[in-house]
Amino acid sequence: MHRIVVVGGGAGGLELATRLGDRYGRSKNAGGAGVHVTLVDRYPTHVWKPLLHEVAAGSFDPFMQELPYAAQARWHGFDFQQGEFRKLDRSARRLTLSPVTDDEGAELLPQRELEYDTLVIAIGSTTHFFGVPGAPENSIALDTVPQAERFRKRLIAACVRAEYRTDQRSDQNAGSQAAYLPSEPAEPAEQGAGAVPAAGPRVQVVIVGGGATGVELSAELRNTAHVLSAYGLHKLDPRHDIGIVLIEAGPRILPALQERVSTATTDLLHKLGVQVMVGETVAEVAPGVVRTASGKSVRADLTVWAAGIKAPAVLGELEGLPVNRLGQLVVRRTLQTETDDSIFALGDCAACPWPGNERNVPPRAQAAHQQASFLLKAIADRLAGRPLPEFTYRDLGSLVSLGRFSAVGNLMGGLVGGNMLIEGLLARFMYMSLYRLHNAALHGYPRMVLDTFAHWLRRTTSPRVKLH
Repeated sequence: MHRIVVVGGGAGGLELATRLGDRYGRSKNAGGAGVHVTLVDRYPTHVWKPLLHEVAAGSFDPFMQELPYAAQARWHGFDFQQGEFRKLDRSARRLTLSPVTDDEGAELLPQRELEYDTLVIAIGSTTHFFGVPGAPENSIALDTVPQAERFRKRLIAACVRAEYRTDQRSDQNAGSQAAYLPSEPAEPAEQGAGAVPAAGPRVQVVIVGGGATGVELSAELRNTAHVLSAYGLHKLDPRHDIGIVLIEAGPRILPALQERVSTATTDLLHKLGVQVMVGETVAEVAPGVVRTASGKSVRADLTVWAAGIKAPAVLGELEGLPVNRLGQLVVRRTLQTETDDSIFALGDCAACPWPGNERNVPPRAQAAHQQASFLLKAIADRLAGRPLPEFTYRDLGSLVSLGRFSAVGNLMGGLVGGNMLIEGLLARFMYMSLYRLHNAALHGYPRMVLDTFAHWLRRTTSPRVKLH
């Protein structure tokens, strides 16, 4: 029995395990030796990571859309083991999983070991704080559902408190002219922590990082502010009393996309009342304030850090497997690690060459999806003793959602025969289709259609933002 272990149940890892299970599942190997597929993840359920900004804004309920790994394993003929990837013994081809505990700290599962013949590492990425003082302690990252839920609950609590604490915030925040929308002049701050002038927003959210996550969250939060007000959770003016500031160190937001996409997005954010600060490097995140290298202090009732990613630290502790400066496993174009042909890596945790480009394959969901499809074929060749093919990434463009307001993006390559900027309803429809295509890869198109219809029915009888 050839043992395939896929570590990481994100978009790429879960798609690969599902398709391997469909091809080599239990029923297909009942007659004798074959292939056994195991998926490992530290959490019991899957939520598509590109939607975590919607979880944080309350416009996506993860508990209605999460997929239990155990159920997916049962339906598609693979096994699931819950636990965090802790260490690897390459000579024995064995990996160790951490114990699993419940919410009260009691042990559910002990530390375990799994043996493999082919190992696929797809554990994704974590937030990169770049050593900024106070950033890990005083800001919220959006790597997991619990983090996104934590931000959502704190946002609602901040709005409710602000309605009754207009004159009692002087001990929490530092005020400066950069902290407010241009139409609202700031007053001088007091010595020390400073006082918040009444002219500023009564609740202010600062998002550090002008990439896709930061931009999408800023737009979703504007919609959330309107919905929370409409349902009576607060009586604040959703546009002027709730401020949203987006800080980007580079000269423009969405630096990975074309400049015209960045310009169009900036214009749309300004129309939504989002203050965009570019060319500002964050030097410190303190309780209630974000300070930049240029000397500006931006008041922050809530701070979200979305300024970059790196691979999980465990990859740098795997003996004999080279990593790059971001901690990603260095792989060849076959997606095999440089020093071990039995170990593959895909997605955000892999530094994969991109021929014709100075940089590696970008950490995007479309790259993980393409690599999962590639590895399905490559592993079949490995099992048959054939030479492995080389992975070629096809950049199909990028889409950025601005919530219910709009979307922008660019389509590239064979999809349109060139490069085309899209925005508005078409871009919004295509963005929404990405999640549906992910569901189709996991469940097939008939079930995806039924799930889409069921989701539409639920939205007709429930608020568009989670209110509790």
